[in-house]
Amino acid sequence: MNVLQLIGSIFKPAAELIDNMHTSEEEKLVQKAVLLELQTKFLQDGLQYELAQLEAKAAIITAEVKSDHFLTSTWRPITMLTFLALVVCDQFGLLTFRLADDAWTLLQLGLGGYVVGRSVEKVVPAITQALKKKDET
Repeated sequence: MNVLQLIGSIFKPAAELIDNMHTSEEEKLVQKAVLLELQTKFLQDGLQYELAQLEAKAAIITAEVKSDHFLTSTWRPITMLTFLALVVCDQFGLLTFRLADDAWTLLQLGLGGYVVGRSVEKVVPAITQALKKKDET
């Protein structure tokens, strides 16, 4: 569960509680407005947290790619090429054993992390710049 889902799950019972209050519709709307404002603030903070995590991951990948050490800068592509070779060999029956389900899960995580990491590396600076512009206005 990510931070945004957690925040939503925290505020849902409070909104239901307001709906079940024995008070006027006007008072319920006022309470819902206060709750929505609070939830919005928490969601903004959650987005800032998520952005900080993405920036940190992008910084790690960028540092690895720019490293002068061969192994540090190429371990991700080497790993993914190894996985690719295993998958191809598995599909054509060239392995003496079939890849276990855990290997497929590892492959999905690795490929997802590699692709997402590289995408984040390119997208995070644009998001950061857009948020800074928003804060200046």
